[in-house]
Amino acid sequence: MVLPIYIYGQPVLRKVAEDITPEYPDLKKLIEDMWETLAESDGIGLAAPQIGKAIRLSVIDLDVLSEDLPEYKGFRQVFINPHIVEYDETNTDSSEEGCLSLPAIHEKVVRPTRIHVEWDDEEFKHHDEWIEGYLARVMQHEFDHLDGKMFVDRISPLRKQLVKSKLAALIKGRYCCGYKTKPVKR
Repeated sequence: MVLPIYIYGQPVLRKVAEDITPEYPDLKKLIEDMWETLAESDGIGLAAPQIGKAIRLSVIDLDVLSEDLPEYKGFRQVFINPHIVEYDETNTDSSEEGCLSLPAIHEKVVRPTRIHVEWDDEEFKHHDEWIEGYLARVMQHEFDHLDGKMFVDRISPLRKQLVKSKLAALIKGRYCCGYKTKPVKR
């Protein structure tokens, strides 16, 4: 089932998400719904707070980019209880990011190119790895959602001032996108 994407201004997007256990109610169905929602919205990543759930769950599909980034052919991964343990600040990269919860807003964000991450997969098998490159950027973006942060929190004060009116428009429900959303109630 395609779920609505929560739009900037929704309180759940600013909550720190909770870890979950294998007993989380209907977890497999929720993950299926997240994959379907992600595909329907043409995104590459979706975190549970973006569908109104303050839990540490995210799905990332980089296979959709495999024509340009062949190293991600077949990459579709569920991340349960992910935590970034360490950022390697040796190298950073500035790239444009967008977000399903911030329709029509794209800004350059500086992020480390290498991170140390721990998470459980869909079978609750634990992973502890250093991740590099584009996947590291996507993970940081998605896992920020689990910590109540969004990419606009990471742009310069000047850029943030320049997008302030766009953010206000989102809160007022003035936006257009091609997927199901849940705007802020006024």
